Amino acid sequence: MPYTNAEPDIQVHLAQPQDKAQSRTLIVAVTGASGSIFAMELLRALEADERVDKVELVVSPSALRVLAEEAGGTGRRGLLERLLPHSVNHSSKIHLLEHDDIGAPIASGSYPTAGMIVLPCSMGTLAGIAHGLAGNLIERAADVCLKERRRLVLCVRETPLNLIHLRNMAAVTEAGATIFPVIPTFYNLPQTIEDIARNYVQRVLLHSGFPQDGAFTWGDDA
Repeated sequence: MPYTNAEPDIQVHLAQPQDKAQSRTLIVAVTGASGSIFAMELLRALEADERVDKVELVVSPSALRVLAEEAGGTGRRGLLERLLPHSVNHSSKIHLLEHDDIGAPIASGSYPTAGMIVLPCSMGTLAGIAHGLAGNLIERAADVCLKERRRLVLCVRETPLNLIHLRNMAAVTEAGATIFPVIPTFYNLPQTIEDIARNYVQRVLLHSGFPQDGAFTWGDDA
């Protein structure tokens, strides 16, 4: 067969919008990239969002190490309290799952969810998802979202990026996921680190089908 440098004909499978009758359970995964503040802000927003009935939360062992460096504390004891320091009722909505529990409900396509957000998403987790390894609950839940055509948002955080990283991003995009890099905005004139994290999370949730009240909108003078 003669060599050709023509681009391959690749079809990208896009996740379909969630119908109102569908699940209002959202999967959140936290992995071992820097950016614990973004995960904390995401959980705070979801806890307050009445449209979300349940949050299935998975935190990787590497994420625990990063969380200890960035927010204090160690291990899984009191993990929800560290992730939601100002919450008084997180246990009613946020369900913490074990990272290696591949028998958890979110490991099956028969368990309905509104999709999954991985924030932050490490390059190791990205690689596992891109290659369909399903070696832990985060990778398996992401694989389920792809095969069931549900929203999968991977908030990658790494710099600089090598060719393997870029190819893995292309692979998951072709499979139907969204690469949503952890990149702050400054046109909204943030005053604190929390402002930066909040604006980013609001953009992620807008993309995931949960627009937030008070979110900055470019050109909105109201």
